[in-house]
Amino acid sequence: MFALSLYAEAAEAFTKAIEKVGESEKRGTLFHVRGVTYERSKHWSKAEADLKKALELIPDNRPVDKSAALNSLAYSWVDRGINLDEAFKLLQRAVELNPREGSIVDSLGWAYYRVGRYDDAVRELEKAVELQPGEPTINDHLGDAYWKVGRKLQARFKWQHAKDLNPEPENLEKIKAKLERGLGE
Repeated sequence: MFALSLYAEAAEAFTKAIEKVGESEKRGTLFHVRGVTYERSKHWSKAEADLKKALELIPDNRPVDKSAALNSLAYSWVDRGINLDEAFKLLQRAVELNPREGSIVDSLGWAYYRVGRYDDAVRELEKAVELQPGEPTINDHLGDAYWKVGRKLQARFKWQHAKDLNPEPENLEKIKAKLERGLGE
């Protein structure tokens, strides 16, 4: 995990790059990555503005870039529990544009999880794990969804797998707690 100061430095560098490229095609991607750095450094209003700007600037004929920007904004909204109807629309569009990207399919599954639609979450998260079996966060999310639908043995298997995949340190502690106690209700 980067230190917050590194995200601040990165945001400054992206700001300079945005100023240099002017109206070039790369500008939308720069707004996207700067928005992500703002989000990670806990500057949500700046992050949201940049991610929205990225969506305006990145054309649909660049599906990988567009789907990544759609995913970033929508996942951030889902994580905050805001704009959920719009977040679902953005995530569904992102999956349409880039259906083979496990992290995007994971975001849609996680959105279903966050609103309590656990069967839909399992369906999408299983697809995401098929696309990216070595991603700890996706396996962790699927474990959570399995737990909620009563598939507790499979949940523990997925959490153990996520733990073995070297997740970020803060996620590792959460996974260990789930392995010990489950999700608790």
